[in-house]
Amino acid sequence: MEDQDIHDLIEGVERADSAVGLLMAVRSLASSGHKKAIPVLIEALGYNNPGAAVAAVEGLINLGDVSVPYLLQQIDGYNYGARAWATRALAGIGHPSALDHLQEAALTDFSMSVRRSAAKGLGYIGWSKLSGSEAFDGQKQATETLFKVLEDPEWVVRYAAVVGLQNLAISLDKESLVNSIVERLEKQLEIEEESGVCARVQLALQEVEGSQESGVRSQE
Repeated sequence: MEDQDIHDLIEGVERADSAVGLLMAVRSLASSGHKKAIPVLIEALGYNNPGAAVAAVEGLINLGDVSVPYLLQQIDGYNYGARAWATRALAGIGHPSALDHLQEAALTDFSMSVRRSAAKGLGYIGWSKLSGSEAFDGQKQATETLFKVLEDPEWVVRYAAVVGLQNLAISLDKESLVNSIVERLEKQLEIEEESGVCARVQLALQEVEGSQESGVRSQE
């Protein structure tokens, strides 16, 4: 895309004079996939326009890792609404540098939807971007955090923690950590009162077991 084209899209957001006009302008900018769109998309997270915020989040996730430094640099200065949307974007991107923020959000955010997004995001972090020891330390932190999230009072958040733990276990090559996840999920199955979460735990255990068996077969 030419610089003039991205400039026109940015101007379109700035000139929008209605909620619908802003939504359409942010969608167009988000679909550009241009790095210069990032600051404006981040600005859109703070607008009182949920549709535009959703479009901005999708655009930032599609841009991927390049969005992360901008999000982390500004996140503490956001109003709560923008911070919540930014957390969803970071969870969707899954860059390891967002680990601390996602852990804090999963454990302490007052919005269950933000806790849910952060918990799920902890299971989809791209550990290959870290060295071996850094990745293992981060994986242990994420695992311990998700164990705590399994005690969340909201079942949808616990459900997200199970999803996160399943994906985390499948991505790990440390058997001891995988075993600890399996043990914790089995315990959750014994104490969980919500049937939907129990069903998701059973699926997670099946998926992790299947992944382990596939790994063994591939080594034979």
